[in-house]
Amino acid sequence: MISNAAVVDTNIILSALISKSSGIREKLFDETMNYFAPNYIIIELYKHKEKLLKYSKLDETEFFEFFSSIVNRINFVSLETIKEENKKKAYHLCKSIDIKDTPFVALSIQLKIPLWTGDKKLKQGLIKLGFMDFGEE
Repeated sequence: MISNAAVVDTNIILSALISKSSGIREKLFDETMNYFAPNYIIIELYKHKEKLLKYSKLDETEFFEFFSSIVNRINFVSLETIKEENKKKAYHLCKSIDIKDTPFVALSIQLKIPLWTGDKKLKQGLIKLGFMDFGEE
C-alpha cells in the first residue's frame, strides 16, 4: 500500500484540463499526494485534444504546457504489470457498469490505493458491487 496516493481516471484529468475553478486542479498539484494511472490514459486524452482545447479556453501552447504539468504529476503504470487476478476482479466489477474503466479499478486493486473518479455512474455501480475504496471528493 502506498500512503497518500490514488488512482486517477480519465474523467478527473479531463475535468482538471477544462475547468479552471475546479478544486480538482488544486488536488492534483498537492505535493503530498501521489497519483497513478494506466499508461494508455495519455493516448485517451490526446484523442480528445481538440475538444479539450475548445473547452479549456487555452491556446495550444498554454494547453500543452498545462497538460504536461498534469502528466508530470502522475505515475504511469503499464497494464502488463497488473496481475491477471486483479484484472479479472476489476473486469467482473466493471462489466455491467462500463468496461472501459476496468484498468483503473484493476490498478486500484493492484496498488491497494483508492480510485479517484468523477464518474458518478461508475462510483455508484461499484459501491453496489461492494467496491468502496474511493479517494478525493
